[in-house]
Amino acid sequence: MQNKTVWLILLLLSSFQLFAQNKATIFGTIVDEKENPIPLVTIGVIGEGVGVFSNNDGTYEIKVPAKKNMEIIFSFLGYKEDTIKVGKLRPNEQFQLNTKLFSTEFLLEQAVVTAQGGNSDDISIETLDAKPFEFIPTPSMNLDITSIGIGITGSADELSSQYSVRGGSYDENLVYVNDFEIYRPFLIRSGQQEGLTFPNVDLIRSLAFSAGGFQSRFGDKLSSVLDIKYKQPDSLAGSASLSFLGATAHLEGSIKKKKNPDQRFRFLMGTRYKTTRYVLGSLQTTGEYLPNFVDVQAYASYDLSDTWQLAWIGNVNRSQFQFRPDSRATALGLVNAAFQFSVDFEGQEVDDFTTYMTGISLSHVPKDKNYYFKFLASTFHSLENERIDIIGDYELGILETDLSDDEAGEVVGIIGQGIQHTFARNYLTARVSNVEWKGGWQKSKERVGSQSTSNHIRYGVKYQYEIIQDELNEWERLDSALYSLAYSDTQVNLFSTVKANVDLRTHRVNGFIQNTWKNTKSELSEYGFTIGLRASYWSENQDIIITPRAQFYYKPLNTKNSVLFKASVGAYYQPPFYREMRNQLGVINTNLKAQKSIHGVLGVSYDFEMWGRPFKFISEAYYKHLIDIVPFDLDNVRIRYYGDNIASGYSAGIDFRLNGEFIPGTESWINLSFLRTREKFDGVDHASREFQDSTATSVRDVARPNDQLVSLSMFFQDFLPKREDFKVNLNLVVGAGLPFGPPNDNVIYRNTYRYSPYYRVDIGFGYLLWDAIRRKERGKRNPFNRFDKAWLSFEVFNLLGVANAASNTWVKTIQNQQLAVPNYLTSRRINLRMKINF
Repeated sequence: MQNKTVWLILLLLSSFQLFAQNKATIFGTIVDEKENPIPLVTIGVIGEGVGVFSNNDGTYEIKVPAKKNMEIIFSFLGYKEDTIKVGKLRPNEQFQLNTKLFSTEFLLEQAVVTAQGGNSDDISIETLDAKPFEFIPTPSMNLDITSIGIGITGSADELSSQYSVRGGSYDENLVYVNDFEIYRPFLIRSGQQEGLTFPNVDLIRSLAFSAGGFQSRFGDKLSSVLDIKYKQPDSLAGSASLSFLGATAHLEGSIKKKKNPDQRFRFLMGTRYKTTRYVLGSLQTTGEYLPNFVDVQAYASYDLSDTWQLAWIGNVNRSQFQFRPDSRATALGLVNAAFQFSVDFEGQEVDDFTTYMTGISLSHVPKDKNYYFKFLASTFHSLENERIDIIGDYELGILETDLSDDEAGEVVGIIGQGIQHTFARNYLTARVSNVEWKGGWQKSKERVGSQSTSNHIRYGVKYQYEIIQDELNEWERLDSALYSLAYSDTQVNLFSTVKANVDLRTHRVNGFIQNTWKNTKSELSEYGFTIGLRASYWSENQDIIITPRAQFYYKPLNTKNSVLFKASVGAYYQPPFYREMRNQLGVINTNLKAQKSIHGVLGVSYDFEMWGRPFKFISEAYYKHLIDIVPFDLDNVRIRYYGDNIASGYSAGIDFRLNGEFIPGTESWINLSFLRTREKFDGVDHASREFQDSTATSVRDVARPNDQLVSLSMFFQDFLPKREDFKVNLNLVVGAGLPFGPPNDNVIYRNTYRYSPYYRVDIGFGYLLWDAIRRKERGKRNPFNRFDKAWLSFEVFNLLGVANAASNTWVKTIQNQQLAVPNYLTSRRINLRMKINF
């Protein structure tokens, strides 16, 4: 009997051992969208009837059949189920399988973002947190675009937010806010007139930027994409700020229905007021500056259910600029040949730019489905007028440079004298309305062993109607030594005249389709590629344009640090808009063709740790072949197009960016770019010559207006030692001089001269008056208790007092020589700013 019992026990043990040999183990960690572990998740094997729960730290372990294909399912209330295919495992094999579950509320938000153009699978896009941009000291009070990414060159006017990307014009850049395309006024000619740009820093959650090689889902522009996402607030909060330059305020909140938690209303509201009168007081032209800029903006979304979201955006922006100049005195030249340009003015300039924008969107993400779609409709309306009537009586004198002379520094002779009379009565009304349908389909990930694949199809179609009504009446009279230029012995001629009366109504249709494939080999590598096609039609010239675009990336996963290699190639055609159609005489060319560019981009992105803190290095080399260019001249921030496809050219260069925590707990970055962009007019033999030298040298091509050979921008944050409540923010911009040429002689001898290099340093010193720690330390009766945080900043603009120039005034001497008198920008100014968050 005893022997039978022993044999029975041995038989049971052997059967258990045999059972164990037919099993494998799957283990891992389950987290949510914020990387937080999720406990009590049910993990099961479909068709096997076995299951376990995850632990409090999100870890789990489950026995599964060996030598058998299976599907592992992860489920938890309030989260979308995740099913992952796993190939045959060997007996006793230990297989790690981590996964991430997304809440149904988060999925709706992310699907809306994806429908808006989520950027997770676009290798040309770099995404940044918006928080550091709140602290960048800038006299414009706008988002500092030049700090966002590689390849960006700001305008030469620090009061302007216009920017060039890799040699392109300011009109070649796409800007989106929550997928609504943003437009700007047409008649702006200087940073003094420019008010508040659309993006409001207080409302921004994140920024994504591509300097070229972007996907087909983005619109028809030659240079770049700035994709801004506004906040999705989950509680009531707000902020207010006050400075010498103006004031801002914003409020945000979220309301969820108790009876139906799937329904939630979110809102963002912001208002800004800006006046640059204090800064403009540092200009060399004295007078009465009366700039006033204000805007009100709101964004609201309502989750109708856990699959539908309705959103609305609205903005009213008014920019008023009034200027009564008095006098100006500018010294120029060298130590042994110095001049003074003096002007007495009469008259005034009055400008008014008012823009309205509104849009709605409806997004749908069905439950347990792989597709989504979004409908958008928006309209932009701009009312602009310029009224200028200013007479300047000028003299160009020779300065005594001998320091031993009693008249040292005084004007000892007049070599030029005359009158400049500028007149403008320009009125423009623009309306741009559009409707758009876009969507996508994402195939669920399939995992076979350690390999997973996925693909993401996106599509969209858009219709746009435009009305441009423009009445131009602008002229300039130059009188040099009592002779009008250009001289005539029979009549008084004007130096330049622009007259037009335009009523342009056009239709546009465009669409795209693209597919992104991804393949991941666990712990080895990940690679993917995107192929897309974009098409557009414009009713005015009846052109149909089709442009293919492609991207590829490779990311090794078995390295200590994260590195990604990427390449992009594609055609980027920009159909004409009103600005490009109007030439320098005001004539509209309705037969203008699209400007064309073929992009090639190679890049690398490297995430690493240094000093135990995270850093990221990005570099891209690029070449853009330009065809059917519409050339333009640049005067301050005013672009004056030639109105015809009469040139070809190229842009080539390399960009570098390093960002990370140089100081623990702060984000800083350095951008360095090298650029060469050239063009050649059809049928023109270009030449170059030195300033005031009649000897000409034949050249194959000439510099384009934004040919900045090298540029460097840096934003650096630091704390005082052992005092994190004292913060220093340093913003540095250095750039090679931009090219320019004399007026009415800028074709053959095009852009043959250059401005002096641009240098600017802005610095801010911030003191944290209040935060949560101080609230605990100072007791409940302190009046600051109602605020979450309060900062007081002391800022110095143009710390080094560098005299930068963005344009010239051209003066003829008695000897019929032309001199370029630089129009210098703002000098050193201080600012005091206080910001409160609640």
